[in-house]
Amino acid sequence: MAGLAESGSNPDVDLLYDINGLAKDAPHWFDRGMEFVGEYGLLLAMVLLVLGCWWSVRRRGGEDAAPSVAALVWAPLAAGLAVLVNVPIRGFVERPRPFLDHQGLDVLVSGKTDYSFVSDHATITMAMGVALFVAHRRFGLAGIALALFEGFCRVYMGVHYPTDVVGGFALGTAVALLLSPLAMALLTPVVTAVERSSWGGRLVRARRRPEPGPDTVVQETRADERSGAAGERDLAA
Repeated sequence: MAGLAESGSNPDVDLLYDINGLAKDAPHWFDRGMEFVGEYGLLLAMVLLVLGCWWSVRRRGGEDAAPSVAALVWAPLAAGLAVLVNVPIRGFVERPRPFLDHQGLDVLVSGKTDYSFVSDHATITMAMGVALFVAHRRFGLAGIALALFEGFCRVYMGVHYPTDVVGGFALGTAVALLLSPLAMALLTPVVTAVERSSWGGRLVRARRRPEPGPDTVVQETRADERSGAAGERDLAA
């Protein structure tokens, strides 16, 4: 398994050199920016996207608030579970980092000593993106786009083969989708209980100003009539 990409004629290696070659031609400041984005920035952006989706779902309310929030809770849980599944996969495949087997790569992040297949970053972001898509289509598409860019960054930085990224995408998608029904069955009752509680209701549904009912309209009309009558007496006096 360790020799998956040892041949220079391997399309996986060719694509690695093509994408990583962009880093050699880019300005130093751009590479530093890609290093931060690929290592931390996109993970942070994904968390902010989930929080933004939660805020939108919470403000919208409705009968589907609890299931929607439960689906959002599943997003980070799916990412964490996918990473745990990746641990034995990495130990079984034992694929070295590309810069250990191939010369001439521009490695933007040093200190990577663990195995390469599959990419944790690609796994995490795609699991969150797909789980987010289950909860909200528009936010989910944005999350999947961030995950795809994360995969590009990992190859650009010289720390993963393209197939490491594809494997991470597949693993994250599989965990997020296959376990989603079970996760929703377990999380929805919990979120519903939180919604009905006195301390956690606002986490699921924003408190809205009650709309005026028939009694309120009648009372306001009578108050206006009394105010008008009082004004007429004042004018008569």
